Amino acid sequence: MALSENPEEFGHIDFILLDEINEKAFMANLKRRFEKGKIYTYIGEVLVSVNPYKLSDIYNDEYVEEYRGRELQERPPHIFALADAAYRDMKRLTADSCIVITGESGAGKTEASKIIMRYLANITKQVQVVEKIKNLLIMSNPILESFGNAKTLRNDNSSRFGKYMDIRFQADISSKPLGGHIKTYLLEKARVVFQQQGERNFHSFFQLLAGLTESQLTALELSKDPQKYYYLKQGGDEGRCTSDDKTLHGEVQRAMSSVGFSAEDQSNIPKILAAILNLGNTEFKDKGDGESSLVSNPDATARVAKLLGTTSSEIATALTVRVVAAKNEVVSTPQKMAKAAYARDALAKMMYERLFQLVVKRVNTAVEVNVTDGTKQMAMSVIDIYGFEVFGVNSFEQFCINYCNEKLQQLHIELVLKREQQLYKDEGIPWVQITYFNNEVICSMIDVHPEGMISILDEECLRPGADDDKRVVIHMDKTFQKHDHYSSHGTGKKEMKNAVEFEIKHYAGVVKYNITGFMDKNKDTQFQDLKRLLYNCNMSTLKEMFPEGANPITDITKRPTTVGTQFKNDMIELVDTLQKQEPHYVRCIMPNANKMPREYDEEMCLNQVKYLGLVENMRVRRAGYAYRMTYERFVKRYKLICPDTWPSFKCTARQACEKIINFYHLEQLVSYGKTLIFIRTPKTLYYFEELREAKIIKYISVLIQRWVRGHLARLLVKKMKAAYLMFLRFRKLKVRHWINELCATYHGCELMPDFGKSIPLPSNVPVVLKKAVVLVEKVRQNWIARRKILALSPADQYEMRLKVHAYTELAGRKPHWRFQEKWIGDEFSMPEKNRNHMQFQQAMRAFQDLNADTARLYSAYVTKLSRAGKGERRIYVLCDLHLYRLDESCTMKTKGPIKLGEIKAITMGSGNDQALVLHCVPEVGDCVFYVDPQRPVAEFAFAVWFTFLRKYKQKLPVYITNEIKYTPFQKLECTLQLEATTATQKPTFKQTGKNSTTLLWPN
Repeated sequence: MALSENPEEFGHIDFILLDEINEKAFMANLKRRFEKGKIYTYIGEVLVSVNPYKLSDIYNDEYVEEYRGRELQERPPHIFALADAAYRDMKRLTADSCIVITGESGAGKTEASKIIMRYLANITKQVQVVEKIKNLLIMSNPILESFGNAKTLRNDNSSRFGKYMDIRFQADISSKPLGGHIKTYLLEKARVVFQQQGERNFHSFFQLLAGLTESQLTALELSKDPQKYYYLKQGGDEGRCTSDDKTLHGEVQRAMSSVGFSAEDQSNIPKILAAILNLGNTEFKDKGDGESSLVSNPDATARVAKLLGTTSSEIATALTVRVVAAKNEVVSTPQKMAKAAYARDALAKMMYERLFQLVVKRVNTAVEVNVTDGTKQMAMSVIDIYGFEVFGVNSFEQFCINYCNEKLQQLHIELVLKREQQLYKDEGIPWVQITYFNNEVICSMIDVHPEGMISILDEECLRPGADDDKRVVIHMDKTFQKHDHYSSHGTGKKEMKNAVEFEIKHYAGVVKYNITGFMDKNKDTQFQDLKRLLYNCNMSTLKEMFPEGANPITDITKRPTTVGTQFKNDMIELVDTLQKQEPHYVRCIMPNANKMPREYDEEMCLNQVKYLGLVENMRVRRAGYAYRMTYERFVKRYKLICPDTWPSFKCTARQACEKIINFYHLEQLVSYGKTLIFIRTPKTLYYFEELREAKIIKYISVLIQRWVRGHLARLLVKKMKAAYLMFLRFRKLKVRHWINELCATYHGCELMPDFGKSIPLPSNVPVVLKKAVVLVEKVRQNWIARRKILALSPADQYEMRLKVHAYTELAGRKPHWRFQEKWIGDEFSMPEKNRNHMQFQQAMRAFQDLNADTARLYSAYVTKLSRAGKGERRIYVLCDLHLYRLDESCTMKTKGPIKLGEIKAITMGSGNDQALVLHCVPEVGDCVFYVDPQRPVAEFAFAVWFTFLRKYKQKLPVYITNEIKYTPFQKLECTLQLEATTATQKPTFKQTGKNSTTLLWPN
């Protein structure tokens, strides 16, 4: 929190915390903070800024982050804090916000506005479109400074115009910049033709001379030396180019290109500036009659004509002859030397003013909001306006500027009071009536219609005849004779010059004005024939600058609004705009006239404090309660000073505040609002700070121990995490290395004869992959098997499938099932195996067509057990749906096929025998036989088994035994004994009982 700054060393961060509310205490605090390098101080929500006249490293990205999103007084006073508060108010209220920057020339207003712009650019979203808008807004600064700023006695870069910059944002959570608009007030165009000693003309002229090459200057009819030009040498030695002018010229040219100035604009603007400089060197002489004049140096007007695209004679005529239209008649009047010189200066001022307006227009075109979809917008405005001015001789410009400050001071006091009253009302705190000086009476004296000073000045300007400024003072003497804030020689102040000087008692002090030139500056005569001259020049930029020059010469134009009335209207409009916005203020102070760092001129600073009304501002803001903060912030900062709230509390923030206040018996010095606690005096606040400092010292060792222990614990956890991370990464590295080695080992194995079966897995398998390696090996074996199977012919693949299924069912049960032999399948269809294959195939086609079979899968000789218990030779043929039993005769009469679905189980012997029993449904009866010894019995059995599996998606039971139970068709259960013997040379069925048969098999 900002209160942590020691007030004894650095002074109070907020003037409302002073023990005494007076001018002396204010100045002492301001001086102490400046001498300690603290250039920013608050008056409540107002920021007072003192120009340090040196570069400070307090505006970098680190400071941006320090103040981003913080409350105004949460950190030490800074312009970033005020800018952030204005930005957050705009987002929070979804309403317009503004920052009003005021102060004398040289107090740092322009720099303050640029710092605010850079801060806003840094804290908004970094999106490409948004970045473009922000860059355009920032790039407009050097252009406006070039054409609107000049060196004065107090400031090397003084803004000679008022500026209102409006930045538009999207009114939603993104708050992205959409564009902006710049409005200017009262450009000091008189500076174009006259400067005081020690001052310079606008920067644009000197940057032009310093930045262009000799050849470029020659093309513009110019030379490098500013002292050759009347409009640049009136300030004496100060009217010279500096080393910065060349650099700034390049910067302005780049900015113009970035902002979007056309090539034509960039070509014509230097020509117009050069024409103004050459125009200033135009001189006149009398023709000899005392009533007319002519140009004494035609080469000057020739240079101007060449630059503007016209003729020297037209320029000379426009300066020395006045053409006026009256009642459809055109009257030409020769001009005396003085009036010709006046016309020359009027032309120069008019050209530069319109050029400045064109530059502002181009900038606005580049940064204007281009949103047409109805997106809701909100604005944040930065107002860089003139400060109160008091010179040795105060003229019309000072009158307007001081009137502007009167209006802003009136608005400021009203808004501060209004805000305070609203805050007290919202918080339920009784309002204390505040007495203060209301300067509305001064504003009314100046701008009320029809009896205000500006109206009187306009009225006198309308009178026919020659201008006589004294008439204005005489008129004001009559009107304000008894006014408390007006005085002159005519109202009794005899030391003032009669009908020449008058005084206004402003809120900031008494200012004496000299009326000389008021009427001329107020009328700001812009002759129509000069506008026609410029419009008819061969330059499109001039036609855009002076569109009214296209009017016919006989047209009688309406009298334009006077400068004073226009400025009054602008100020009324500005005040109306500010009243609709959430205002924030920066009051800038110039510490010395020498522009030296660490030099403090107390009298000069006191005058500025008065001009800015800072003591009055402090007194209004301090009335009632000196300080306020939310309950949450108060408890967060001071809970450690009360045992009832430290280290924690179980109540609301307000109740915790009450416990702290009651513990120290300070109930009479505070008031409780709905969300804020109000502290009556600064002493109470600093008492809390002292208590807090004492408690911090008491708890500091505990806090340090806690911090150190926490730090060590975090280091340990960090090391453990690092070790674990290293372990994980090392393990991943080993796994990756082993996998890479695995890939390299088996790379190209698909081209090997054995598909890499002979290559072992890489050794040194990581522990984490032990289980995975088993799966990898299984996948590898499956892949090899699949590759080998895919390499076989369809017949061989069918044989392989039969043998795989046979192995699955017979492994460990029937040792001799002849898997090494070739299983040939449909033997009788092979010419090499059956001489009568044609007859066989013809007969089988007939059977298959009859029974809808589509494929023959197996055929072989078998010997079946007959009903008589004897063996009978047959041919068994397996198709996809039936098992056919054929006689051995050539006629091949069938015994009737067995449907595949009628088979229920298969039984085989466990020895070398070829016995096979197909257990069928009772309607068919079991089929008992042995396969010809030339063919493996397992081939027959699993041809049936596999065909059944494919057809019905289920497996047939396979039994292995040497004592087979079977049930013939329409008979009782019988037994078949399998016996190996040497007593016979061929397999033989032997009846051993009524229901018992033995198959003797050669051993």
